[in-house]
Amino acid sequence: MITAPEALDALTALSNPEKAAEMAKYHKVDRPYLGVSNPDITDLANQWRSDTDLDGRLALAQGLWDSNCHEARIAAAKLWVQARIKPDDDLVWDQICRWVPEFDGWAIADAVALSAHRRLAANPDRLNDLAAWTTSDHLWSKRAALVFTLPWTKQRHPKPAEAAAREMILGWAAEYTTDPNQFIQKSVSSWLQELAKRDPDHVRAFLTEHGAEMKPYARKNVARTLPPEAV
Repeated sequence: MITAPEALDALTALSNPEKAAEMAKYHKVDRPYLGVSNPDITDLANQWRSDTDLDGRLALAQGLWDSNCHEARIAAAKLWVQARIKPDDDLVWDQICRWVPEFDGWAIADAVALSAHRRLAANPDRLNDLAAWTTSDHLWSKRAALVFTLPWTKQRHPKPAEAAAREMILGWAAEYTTDPNQFIQKSVSSWLQELAKRDPDHVRAFLTEHGAEMKPYARKNVARTLPPEAV
Protein backbone atom coordinates (compact mmCIF):
# COMPACT_ATOMS: atom_id res chain seq x y z
CA MET A 1 0.00 0.00 0.00
CA ILE A 2 1.56 3.27 -1.14
CA THR A 3 1.76 6.41 0.98
CA ALA A 4 1.36 9.97 -0.25
CA PRO A 5 5.10 10.79 0.06
CA GLU A 6 5.93 7.66 -1.95
CA ALA A 7 3.36 8.59 -4.57
CA LEU A 8 4.80 12.09 -4.83
CA ASP A 9 8.24 10.57 -5.32
CA ALA A 10 6.86 8.44 -8.15
CA LEU A 11 5.36 11.49 -9.83
CA THR A 12 8.54 13.50 -9.33
CA ALA A 13 10.56 10.74 -10.97
CA LEU A 14 8.61 11.44 -14.18
CA SER A 15 9.03 15.21 -14.01
CA ASN A 16 9.95 17.31 -17.03
CA PRO A 17 11.17 20.78 -15.96
CA GLU A 18 10.69 22.33 -19.39
CA LYS A 19 7.11 21.10 -19.65
CA ALA A 20 6.49 22.10 -16.03
CA ALA A 21 7.44 25.69 -16.85
CA GLU A 22 5.08 25.66 -19.84
CA MET A 23 2.24 24.31 -17.67
CA ALA A 24 2.76 26.95 -15.00
CA LYS A 25 2.59 29.66 -17.67
CA TYR A 26 -0.51 28.12 -19.24
CA HIS A 27 -2.57 27.46 -16.10
CA LYS A 28 -1.61 30.74 -14.39
CA VAL A 29 -2.17 29.28 -10.92
CA ASP A 30 0.65 29.55 -8.39
CA ARG A 31 1.44 25.99 -7.36
CA PRO A 32 4.16 23.39 -8.05
CA TYR A 33 4.12 21.75 -11.48
CA LEU A 34 6.13 18.67 -12.43
CA GLY A 35 5.43 18.46 -16.15
CA VAL A 36 4.12 14.88 -15.96
CA SER A 37 1.83 13.82 -18.82
CA ASN A 38 -1.79 12.94 -18.19
CA PRO A 39 -1.38 9.33 -19.45
CA ASP A 40 1.50 8.82 -17.01
CA ILE A 41 -0.60 10.20 -14.15
CA THR A 42 -3.43 7.88 -15.16
CA ASP A 43 -1.14 4.84 -15.21
CA LEU A 44 0.15 5.59 -11.72
CA ALA A 45 -3.32 6.30 -10.33
CA ASN A 46 -4.66 3.05 -11.79
CA GLN A 47 -1.84 1.12 -10.16
CA TRP A 48 -2.36 2.81 -6.80
CA ARG A 49 -6.10 2.23 -6.98
CA SER A 50 -5.68 -1.50 -7.55
CA ASP A 51 -3.01 -1.90 -4.87
CA THR A 52 -4.64 0.10 -2.07
CA ASP A 53 -7.73 -0.51 0.05
CA LEU A 54 -10.42 2.12 0.58
CA ASP A 55 -9.00 3.60 3.79
CA GLY A 56 -5.55 3.71 2.25
CA ARG A 57 -6.86 5.43 -0.87
CA LEU A 58 -8.71 8.03 1.19
CA ALA A 59 -5.48 8.85 3.01
CA LEU A 60 -3.46 8.76 -0.21
CA ALA A 61 -5.89 11.01 -2.06
CA GLN A 62 -5.95 13.55 0.74
CA GLY A 63 -2.17 13.54 1.05
CA LEU A 64 -1.76 14.10 -2.68
CA TRP A 65 -4.36 16.86 -2.61
CA ASP A 66 -2.78 18.60 0.39
CA SER A 67 0.59 18.70 -1.39
CA ASN A 68 -0.93 21.36 -3.70
CA CYS A 69 1.13 19.94 -6.58
CA HIS A 70 -0.79 20.13 -9.85
CA GLU A 71 -0.14 16.55 -10.93
CA ALA A 72 -0.71 15.23 -7.42
CA ARG A 73 -4.16 16.81 -7.28
CA ILE A 74 -4.98 15.37 -10.70
CA ALA A 75 -3.85 11.96 -9.45
CA ALA A 76 -5.96 12.31 -6.29
CA ALA A 77 -9.03 12.86 -8.44
CA LYS A 78 -8.22 9.88 -10.65
CA LEU A 79 -8.22 7.55 -7.64
CA TRP A 80 -12.03 7.77 -7.60
CA VAL A 81 -12.83 7.31 -11.30
CA GLN A 82 -14.61 3.98 -10.98
CA ALA A 83 -18.23 2.93 -11.09
CA ARG A 84 -18.43 1.10 -7.76
CA ILE A 85 -16.57 1.53 -4.50
CA LYS A 86 -17.08 -1.09 -1.78
CA PRO A 87 -18.46 -1.18 0.83
CA ASP A 88 -19.77 2.31 -0.03
CA ASP A 89 -18.48 5.63 -1.31
CA ASP A 90 -19.92 8.04 1.24
CA LEU A 91 -16.49 9.03 2.57
CA VAL A 92 -15.25 9.47 -0.97
CA TRP A 93 -18.11 11.82 -1.82
CA ASP A 94 -17.45 13.75 1.40
CA GLN A 95 -13.80 14.10 0.40
CA ILE A 96 -14.68 15.37 -3.07
CA CYS A 97 -17.08 17.92 -1.57
CA ARG A 98 -14.33 19.16 0.76
CA TRP A 99 -12.07 19.73 -2.24
CA VAL A 100 -14.58 21.85 -4.16
CA PRO A 101 -14.08 25.09 -2.15
CA GLU A 102 -10.35 24.80 -2.89
CA PHE A 103 -10.80 24.77 -6.67
CA ASP A 104 -8.90 27.65 -8.29
CA GLY A 105 -8.77 26.69 -11.95
CA TRP A 106 -10.50 24.60 -14.57
CA ALA A 107 -7.96 21.79 -15.02
CA ILE A 108 -8.06 20.33 -11.52
CA ALA A 109 -11.77 21.12 -11.19
CA ASP A 110 -12.52 19.17 -14.36
CA ALA A 111 -10.39 16.23 -13.25
CA VAL A 112 -12.37 16.02 -10.02
CA ALA A 113 -15.59 16.32 -12.01
CA LEU A 114 -14.85 13.03 -13.77
CA SER A 115 -14.84 11.29 -10.40
CA ALA A 116 -17.88 13.26 -9.25
CA HIS A 117 -19.82 11.98 -12.27
CA ARG A 118 -19.34 8.42 -11.01
CA ARG A 119 -20.22 9.26 -7.42
CA LEU A 120 -23.38 11.12 -8.45
CA ALA A 121 -24.40 8.26 -10.71
CA ALA A 122 -23.94 5.88 -7.77
CA ASN A 123 -26.26 8.03 -5.65
CA PRO A 124 -28.30 10.68 -7.53
CA ASP A 125 -29.66 11.98 -4.21
CA ARG A 126 -26.31 13.73 -3.90
CA LEU A 127 -27.55 16.28 -6.43
CA ASN A 128 -29.16 17.94 -3.45
CA ASP A 129 -25.68 18.70 -2.09
CA LEU A 130 -24.93 20.69 -5.24
CA ALA A 131 -27.91 23.01 -4.89
CA ALA A 132 -26.12 25.15 -2.30
CA TRP A 133 -23.16 25.61 -4.66
CA THR A 134 -25.35 27.36 -7.24
CA THR A 135 -25.50 30.51 -5.10
CA SER A 136 -21.92 30.34 -3.84
CA ASP A 137 -19.67 33.39 -4.02
CA HIS A 138 -16.86 30.98 -4.94
CA LEU A 139 -16.72 30.91 -8.73
CA TRP A 140 -15.43 27.35 -9.03
CA SER A 141 -18.01 25.90 -6.64
CA LYS A 142 -20.75 27.57 -8.62
CA ARG A 143 -19.30 26.24 -11.88
CA ALA A 144 -18.95 22.75 -10.41
CA ALA A 145 -22.72 22.41 -10.00
CA LEU A 146 -23.05 22.29 -13.79
CA VAL A 147 -19.78 20.53 -14.65
CA PHE A 148 -20.48 17.76 -12.13
CA THR A 149 -23.96 17.16 -13.57
CA LEU A 150 -23.05 16.71 -17.24
CA PRO A 151 -24.17 13.03 -17.11
CA TRP A 152 -27.77 14.28 -16.98
CA THR A 153 -27.36 15.55 -20.54
CA LYS A 154 -26.68 12.04 -21.88
CA GLN A 155 -30.07 10.31 -21.76
CA ARG A 156 -32.08 10.34 -24.99
CA HIS A 157 -35.11 8.93 -23.20
CA PRO A 158 -34.70 9.89 -19.54
CA LYS A 159 -36.60 8.05 -16.87
CA PRO A 160 -38.91 10.21 -14.70
CA ALA A 161 -36.25 10.75 -12.01
CA GLU A 162 -33.64 11.63 -14.63
CA ALA A 163 -36.03 14.04 -16.34
CA ALA A 164 -36.79 15.72 -13.01
CA ALA A 165 -33.09 16.08 -12.27
CA ARG A 166 -32.52 17.53 -15.73
CA GLU A 167 -35.22 20.12 -15.14
CA MET A 168 -33.70 21.06 -11.80
CA ILE A 169 -30.25 21.52 -13.35
CA LEU A 170 -31.69 23.55 -16.22
CA GLY A 171 -33.22 25.77 -13.56
CA TRP A 172 -29.75 26.34 -12.15
CA ALA A 173 -28.47 27.08 -15.65
CA ALA A 174 -31.25 29.62 -16.16
CA GLU A 175 -30.15 31.46 -13.03
CA TYR A 176 -26.56 31.42 -14.25
CA THR A 177 -27.36 33.19 -17.53
CA THR A 178 -27.19 36.61 -15.87
CA ASP A 179 -23.74 35.94 -14.38
CA PRO A 180 -21.19 37.75 -16.58
CA ASN A 181 -18.21 35.59 -15.61
CA GLN A 182 -16.88 33.77 -18.67
CA PHE A 183 -16.40 30.48 -16.82
CA ILE A 184 -20.01 30.49 -15.66
CA GLN A 185 -21.24 31.42 -19.12
CA LYS A 186 -19.13 28.62 -20.63
CA SER A 187 -20.47 26.14 -18.09
CA VAL A 188 -24.01 26.96 -19.20
CA SER A 189 -23.18 26.77 -22.90
CA SER A 190 -21.25 23.51 -22.48
CA TRP A 191 -24.13 21.89 -20.60
CA LEU A 192 -26.62 22.99 -23.24
CA GLN A 193 -24.36 21.90 -26.10
CA GLU A 194 -24.19 18.40 -24.66
CA LEU A 195 -27.95 18.30 -24.13
CA ALA A 196 -28.55 19.56 -27.69
CA LYS A 197 -27.04 16.34 -29.06
CA ARG A 198 -29.90 14.34 -27.56
CA ASP A 199 -32.72 16.76 -26.75
CA PRO A 200 -32.45 19.74 -29.15
CA ASP A 201 -36.05 20.85 -28.68
CA HIS A 202 -35.46 21.31 -24.96
CA VAL A 203 -32.40 23.42 -25.66
CA ARG A 204 -34.26 25.49 -28.23
CA ALA A 205 -36.95 26.22 -25.63
CA PHE A 206 -34.24 27.25 -23.14
CA LEU A 207 -32.70 29.67 -25.63
CA THR A 208 -36.10 31.13 -26.44
CA GLU A 209 -36.76 31.84 -22.77
CA HIS A 210 -33.28 32.66 -21.46
CA GLY A 211 -30.99 33.15 -24.46
CA ALA A 212 -31.26 36.94 -24.41
CA GLU A 213 -29.69 36.96 -20.94
CA MET A 214 -26.68 34.92 -22.03
CA LYS A 215 -23.50 36.45 -23.38
CA PRO A 216 -23.68 36.46 -27.21
CA TYR A 217 -20.69 34.11 -27.61
CA ALA A 218 -22.24 31.58 -25.22
CA ARG A 219 -25.61 31.72 -26.94
CA LYS A 220 -24.05 31.37 -30.39
CA ASN A 221 -21.99 28.36 -29.29
CA VAL A 222 -25.18 26.60 -28.23
CA ALA A 223 -27.08 27.58 -31.37
CA ARG A 224 -24.30 26.19 -33.57
CA THR A 225 -24.69 22.81 -31.87
CA LEU A 226 -28.39 22.51 -32.66
CA PRO A 227 -29.36 20.51 -35.76
CA PRO A 228 -30.82 22.70 -38.57
CA GLU A 229 -34.39 21.58 -37.97
CA ALA A 230 -34.17 22.70 -34.32
CA VAL A 231 -32.70 26.18 -34.88
